[in-house]
This record gives sequence, C-alpha cells and structure tokens, in this order.
Amino acid sequence: MGYQLNEQQLAFFDTFGYLGFPGLLDDRIDEIINDFEEVWASRGGGHHGRPHDGKERSCIVPFIDQQERLSSLLDDDRIRGIATSLLGDDFNYMGSDGNYYAGDTRWHSDGWHPETLHIKIAFYLDELTRDTGCLRVIPGSHKRDDAYADSLQQHVGESSSVWDTDPRDVPAMALETRPGDIVCFNHNTKHASFGGGGHRRMFTMNLCQRYPEHRLQELRDYISGGARFWLDEAYGEAMIRTATPDRKRHLEQVMANDDHLPELSRQARESMSEPSRG
Repeated sequence: MGYQLNEQQLAFFDTFGYLGFPGLLDDRIDEIINDFEEVWASRGGGHHGRPHDGKERSCIVPFIDQQERLSSLLDDDRIRGIATSLLGDDFNYMGSDGNYYAGDTRWHSDGWHPETLHIKIAFYLDELTRDTGCLRVIPGSHKRDDAYADSLQQHVGESSSVWDTDPRDVPAMALETRPGDIVCFNHNTKHASFGGGGHRRMFTMNLCQRYPEHRLQELRDYISGGARFWLDEAYGEAMIRTATPDRKRHLEQVMANDDHLPELSRQARESMSEPSRG
C-alpha cells in the first residue's frame, strides 16, 4: 500500500492545518541539496540570472521541474503518500518554487481556497530555529466559515495596531527544522518567519485536489498566476520529459488548462522589469 498518513495525523492536519515530518527524507537530503545548488548555479546563482545579494528574496518558478532527480520527488513514495492521504489518488501537482530567502516574511496565506484543498510541502535546507527564520504557523487559521480564521484573515497584517502585538509575538507554533525534515501545511494556514539571515535555502511543492469539471475556471485562474513568473507553460521540461505514466496522472489536468499562459506572460513581460520574486 505504500506510505500513508494515519488517522491521528489526518485529524491533526484537519484541526490545526499543518504537519511536521522530522527526518522523513534524511536518506535523500544530500542529493537534494546538491541538486538545489546545481539548479541555482545553472540560473546564474540568483534571481533572473543575477547573483543572490542577500537583501531580497530570489526565486525560481517552477523549481523541481528544472532537474530530473528533483522532479522525481513527485514519485517518492513518502511525498506521494502525504499527497494521496490528504488529497486523493488523483491529486494535481500545481508547481514548485525554489528560494533564497532574506529577512522576515510577513504573516500571510498562500491564497484562500474555500472549496478545493491546496497543500504546500516545504523543504528547508538549512537548520532553522524560531529566532533564525523557521516557519511559524497559526494553528486553526485555515478553517473555512470560522470566525477565528476570518478575524485572523482580516487583522493579522496589522497586529501592532489591532492587538498591540509585534508580528513576531503573534501566538503561533515555531516549526524548527533541520535538513531532511518536511513540513506540510494547508495553503489557507497563516504562516510567517522572523529573524532569518539573507541566504536561507528552501523549496516547496504545491499540490491540490483534482478540480471537478464545473470549477475548471477556478483552476485556470490559479494557473494564470504563473504569468507573473513569465511562464509559457505550467511545468518545466524535465518534469514532463521524465514523467512516468503514474506521474502524468498528476500533471494532466493542469497541462490541459494552461493554454492561456503564453499570452498572459507576454503581457507581463511588457509591464514588468523582471519576473516576480514570489
């Protein structure tokens, strides 16, 4: 049957909106870090061909798609097990981003999805503590139709004035990690980081439930976000070229609905001086 989440893990994720997996990929972490560095070197070491200067975030989208072995993370039994347990056997791979982070990251959600469950699986490649930039999450902030989550959505960005509380003192869980650990969270979950240095390495995989036919426009709207990264296709060449029949199941719905990206990206290139940094 392969790797699967147990009932307690599923209940925890449903209630609090996140899960941690200490040491889950210890056996692959050395190659993952090497491949991460290889992709950045091939792209000039920073954002849009410019070396990372440690002052603002550098970002590559899509990221794992740039390299065959990183693409194979989508086939790893443990990653697939997390995804199928939460999203079903026909989940969608929605892309990835590779990052060199710099400084604090404000409280935010990665979009707000009221009907379709979207998750992020995050890989942190440096040891991080609560004071050096680890991920912080606000448990329960992912809940839909919930007064607590609605209040956070409205006010967390202005915590100093509304609650007389510095953003880094907002009550939250600090998910301290070391390389090899995995963190998974609902896109709706409010998260942030504080106190980190200028060269924090991390990448993420974004996954979601398969969209029903009557809500495909929502999927196409999500895919449209790739235009700010100047993408003409949702996936990178290596991801598609090395896809097994089983992997293709998780690519097919997005590939069938990204035909509008080239025109949107053309427009973005005309109005933006560089691709988005996140």
